[in-house]
Amino acid sequence: MTAKALCVGINKFAHLPQASWLNGCVNDAEDMAAMLRKRPAFRSGGVTVLKDGQATKVKVMAALKKLIDDADVDHVVFTFSSHGTQVPDTNGDEAVDHVDEAFACYDLKQRGRDWDRKTVIVDDELKVLFETVGKHVLVEVVLDTCNSGTGLKSLDLLPGRRPRFIPPPTPLGIRRLERKSDPKGLQDEVKKIPAATRPVLFAACRADQVASDAPFGVRYNGAFTYYLLKALRGSAKTRADVLKAVGKSLADEGFSQVPQLEAVPKAKTVPFGTRWS
Repeated sequence: MTAKALCVGINKFAHLPQASWLNGCVNDAEDMAAMLRKRPAFRSGGVTVLKDGQATKVKVMAALKKLIDDADVDHVVFTFSSHGTQVPDTNGDEAVDHVDEAFACYDLKQRGRDWDRKTVIVDDELKVLFETVGKHVLVEVVLDTCNSGTGLKSLDLLPGRRPRFIPPPTPLGIRRLERKSDPKGLQDEVKKIPAATRPVLFAACRADQVASDAPFGVRYNGAFTYYLLKALRGSAKTRADVLKAVGKSLADEGFSQVPQLEAVPKAKTVPFGTRWS
């Protein structure tokens, strides 16, 4: 199996005040890349890391599309750690809440009362890209972001912890989203992709929750990524085992987020990095 990966981590944002920056996203990207490089299929320069100013929307999407379009690659891993947010739905596929899940890139900036769609990666865009994947290609996605602030709990605001959610930039934008009651996530979009080409998606939390950026000793990570890597190094044998281990670790340490795994049933019964028959 020929494998390539794109690992993205964004702590700093060109147009956001420092109070809205994060601490553990670059570490997430570097740690995921280090884990993948230990695997034989990735060792020959197959892992690309984009950090902070390197991770504009144009650069991230171009790098991801290059991986997806590479006819010589049959295993693609895409990891993304940053703020999540929401933007107005423009194609009518969100009939209930009328908003799309979006992932903040380094160049995130305001346009009117909302975030500029040219500076966020929208879940619809990823779905369209993943639908072009050949049936022989395994795509695994790890998202350590959140797209809704509605699930914020007191534990998420303990000293050092910071939610990976950035609300719309204006009161009007926030009030519009607060009227909605059915947040959707990329996992909902992935379900619409035919089973033969459906990617495997690990997400840090439910669509109505927040993912935590937190200190572990003297170093920051996304709580989800930290425990995901711990589970992959441990005794977990299948993707379902990994999800269970990560969920237990998060709960034991007082994180309110519940990690998600969206994939066809057979994909859950084999290890991370493995194609199911």
